[in-house]
Amino acid sequence: MEERMNNVTSISFNRGVPCVEAFPVSEIQECAAAILAADAATVLQYGKSTGYVPLRETIAEWYGARPEEVLVSNGSLQIQEFLSALLLRPGDTVFVEEPTYDRTITTFRRHGANLVGIPLEPDGLDIEFLATQLRKVRPKFLYLIPDFQNPTGVTTSLSKREEIARLAERHDFWIIEDGPYRALRYQGADVPLMRTMNPDRVLHLSSFTKILSPGVRVGYLVVPERVVEAVAKIATDTYVTPGLLAQGTAYEFCRRGWLEPNVERLKGIYRPRLEATAAALREYLPGADWVEPEGGFFIGITLPPAMNVANLQERAEKTGLSLSDGRGFFPQGGGERFLRLAFTALSEPEIREGVSRLARLVSH
Repeated sequence: MEERMNNVTSISFNRGVPCVEAFPVSEIQECAAAILAADAATVLQYGKSTGYVPLRETIAEWYGARPEEVLVSNGSLQIQEFLSALLLRPGDTVFVEEPTYDRTITTFRRHGANLVGIPLEPDGLDIEFLATQLRKVRPKFLYLIPDFQNPTGVTTSLSKREEIARLAERHDFWIIEDGPYRALRYQGADVPLMRTMNPDRVLHLSSFTKILSPGVRVGYLVVPERVVEAVAKIATDTYVTPGLLAQGTAYEFCRRGWLEPNVERLKGIYRPRLEATAAALREYLPGADWVEPEGGFFIGITLPPAMNVANLQERAEKTGLSLSDGRGFFPQGGGERFLRLAFTALSEPEIREGVSRLARLVSH
């Protein structure tokens, strides 16, 4: 994500997008042509709002579920909107990680939710704080991104996942488990999905955005069948049919066995960029507080109080550096010293130069 600006290279840490070289363009072209040749009558026609059946069957196999427990839609943010319409009424309480994905905050607030932030620790939610809040109010659901969280990069530990699942059962609330980055693990071992701990209480959603392409707009939901039926009704009333051509293309990509090799290729692209970001932070911002992720798209950092964060985004733009506003990730205020660094769309030299510029800005 680089431009030239008054002879200064513009570097953006702002948006968590794939780099252009991540897209398997020729393979997607081939898969789109193949699905049109094989099943044009389905993918070019109106269909069920639950999505393209062969893709639902494929996803169900991944999760040890039945196809009736899978709904495929136009991206996972669309599914968050549907779940909010299904579960929320104005004034309902929702628990979220703090900080959390800013667009999710917007979605829940649009449906009138009262958001309660549960602070994140290096291994996931502060369980004691969560338990304290549960003694005060029962949320409609807890939304979390347990693998390589957006915006911090934190992964929730197994013990905390197990305790969260127990609390959800005891206090009778849903868990929305958002897993768009889970496949992009660059080191360490996978932690079991929360869905495996209580499939009747966990609403799992993910997408092909980070492992294939954002442009295909294919997200999916794995939940109890009764929830699929309820969400499908909202989806039908919203758009009648999702993008079946895109879903068919994604299915063909999977059917050919290309998805796993593509994920491995992406890891080879992104792993060095994560390592470069961590190395630059250690060199240029040794006083910052952050957790080194084992995968994903982001590192979230908290700058120490002594550093100058006044009008930081505005001052950064003047140096060709684009930064997120950390306050947008905090549902209850705060975040003035927090920054989300998205590294996947930048080269290693750009990352190093960008962190160096940031360090110079906050040290004055």
